[in-house]
Amino acid sequence: MNNQNTTTNSRAKDNEVNLIDLAKVLWNGRMTIIKLTIIFMAIGLFIAVFSEPEYTAYTTMVPQTEESASALGGNLGGLAAMAGINLNSLDEDVGVSPSLYPKIARSIPFQKELMKTQLSIKGFEKKMSFADYYLNVYKPGIFGYLKRFTIGLPSTIRKFLSKDENFMFEAANYELLSVSQKEKELIKRLNDQLILEVNDKDGDVSISAIMPEAKAAAELTKNALHLLQNEITNHKIRKSQDQLLFVENQYKLKKEEYIVVQKELAQFSDQNRNVSTAAARIKLQQLEAEYNLIYGVYSELAKQLETHKIQVKKNTPVFTVIEPVTIPYEKSAPNRMLLIVLFSLIGVIAGFIYVFSKDFISTIRKQFQKSH
Repeated sequence: MNNQNTTTNSRAKDNEVNLIDLAKVLWNGRMTIIKLTIIFMAIGLFIAVFSEPEYTAYTTMVPQTEESASALGGNLGGLAAMAGINLNSLDEDVGVSPSLYPKIARSIPFQKELMKTQLSIKGFEKKMSFADYYLNVYKPGIFGYLKRFTIGLPSTIRKFLSKDENFMFEAANYELLSVSQKEKELIKRLNDQLILEVNDKDGDVSISAIMPEAKAAAELTKNALHLLQNEITNHKIRKSQDQLLFVENQYKLKKEEYIVVQKELAQFSDQNRNVSTAAARIKLQQLEAEYNLIYGVYSELAKQLETHKIQVKKNTPVFTVIEPVTIPYEKSAPNRMLLIVLFSLIGVIAGFIYVFSKDFISTIRKQFQKSH
């Protein structure tokens, strides 16, 4: 029992001695810690002051669900049945899964279209496109230049020496799209500044855009939302629209034939009203048969035309914007106070590490000298 108490007391004394030694090391190196903290705080202040301001605009939408689409189709189907139109005879187009929205936003055709977004820039009366702004007007801050001529120096040299080559990409309609080196750089910038996130749990889709100016961020976000909705809608109703266009053309042709035959039948009937020859009766029967045949086809095409019009409306997706785009009134970056605090903490930690490392190396050096 006494031995256990003695061991416990000795461990407590050792811990106390270790803590006292650590406190002494920190106290002796306090000036070093303070200096490093001040240096890192100054670095944080420098970054906070000279960092380029950023504004972030947001929007959130909820795409039409399959359940709501089915309900809408059922209502339209009931109304169509009253007019003798059967919607069940048409295959319903398959929509775009929300999980594919980010891929659509990063596709070459989408981003080339997004580069045309007209932005309001301070100091300019007329709006300019995203591409014009970053190619001719935008000037990066001091850290942008530092990055370009330090980390990005190899890329800068390569761009200077290389020609403005065109890169070919195959679009969804099997056409080749040409992308120049400048457009490739703009696409990379768009990928960094436009963020699209899909919430699988709640089913909502959020879009945010980062720009050096608040109104420009809102305009880029709004146009990205508009282009995404159009792309999804076009994909959803493309098949229905093609079918509608085909039936509409056939309907117009058959309508012209119907009008011609109708006039021919009316004229023949008027001219041979009092004639009862066999040849006249046979001709009248032929015209009536042709008229009935064309009228039957014309009537059926009219029904199909209405069917496909309803189908296009049925397949058109509905988007509910639950958080509309607004112009941000506060900067999203840089957070100056947070930067200063973080760099100050880094300075304190660096000071601790330096002081303890210096003491540790000094102790090992003394032990090494004693052993030799």
